[in-house]
Order: sequence, then structure tokens, then C-alpha cells
Amino acid sequence: MGSKEQQLTELLTLTSRSITHLTASMTSLSFDLLRSHDPDVRSAGSKMIARMEAVSKELDRQWRLISELTGVQPPERIDAVEEVQLESVI
Repeated sequence: MGSKEQQLTELLTLTSRSITHLTASMTSLSFDLLRSHDPDVRSAGSKMIARMEAVSKELDRQWRLISELTGVQPPERIDAVEEVQLESVI
């Protein structure tokens, strides 16, 4: 791989990593919005979480392709969104 290809590989990897971190931050903020007492704010937080989940899935596809093309391993996903249903027994 030539110098330009290595630079492009590094740029692609850094850009994807930055977008991954940005997505995790926005998802975290969305969960904070869900704790609001304002129903409109909670609704906005819920909608944003769904949008961030879609972006996250696309990033997973992008990381798989980067890994196939470059051998660079995708970052460990500790920020994955998982929906949990809670019920009260009271």
C-alpha cells in the first residue's frame, strides 16, 4: 500500500471513529432528555434515540467494510443501544 493509500486509510478510520464517538454522545444526551418532566422533551429524546440507533447500524456496516479493506479492527462497542421494557408491580 502506497503512502497516499495509507493516508486515506487513516483518514477514513479517524473519521469513522469520530462519528462513532459523536453518535454515542448524542445517544447519551437523548437518554438525559428522557428524564425530563416535560413530555415534549421526553418525546424528542425518544425520537433521537431511534435516529441514533439507525446511524449506529450504518456505522457498524461502515466499520465492517473498513476492516475488510484495511485490516483495522472496529472499535469495541460499549455504547450499543438496547431497549429495555420495565413494568411496575405496584
